[in-house]
Amino acid sequence: MSDSLVVCEVDPELKEKLRKFRFRKETDNAAIIMKVDKDRQMVVLEEEFQNISPEELKLELPERQPRFVVYSYKYVHGDGRVSYPLCFIFSSPVGCKPEQQMMYAGSKNRLVQTAELTKVFEIRTTEDLTETWLQEKLSFFR
Repeated sequence: MSDSLVVCEVDPELKEKLRKFRFRKETDNAAIIMKVDKDRQMVVLEEEFQNISPEELKLELPERQPRFVVYSYKYVHGDGRVSYPLCFIFSSPVGCKPEQQMMYAGSKNRLVQTAELTKVFEIRTTEDLTETWLQEKLSFFR
């Protein structure tokens, strides 16, 4: 199988950044955007954001290239409780290069395992990333 799925390693610096992000104490929304470095075949940090809404986050994502996002979101439950779920969002826009799509798809599970995340979502267009969409997705978790 010459066209086997490429699974990229996770950059050690990114692993450390994700570990720290997981235990952050701040209560604002924050995001880490990651991309695949094709030459190194590695998932690397692209950018970090503090105090960013889903609507602002979607403007930071490229419309024609895949990206991985770990998003710490202040979620107010129906009963008034507040939690801060860590969400993994795979942005895989329609129309990006198949080879790119394959590298990201092949690397997604390893990245999710490395970051120890359970709330894993995918969007096919950056327009899908809204507060309503995220709340809908999170409502399936208790």
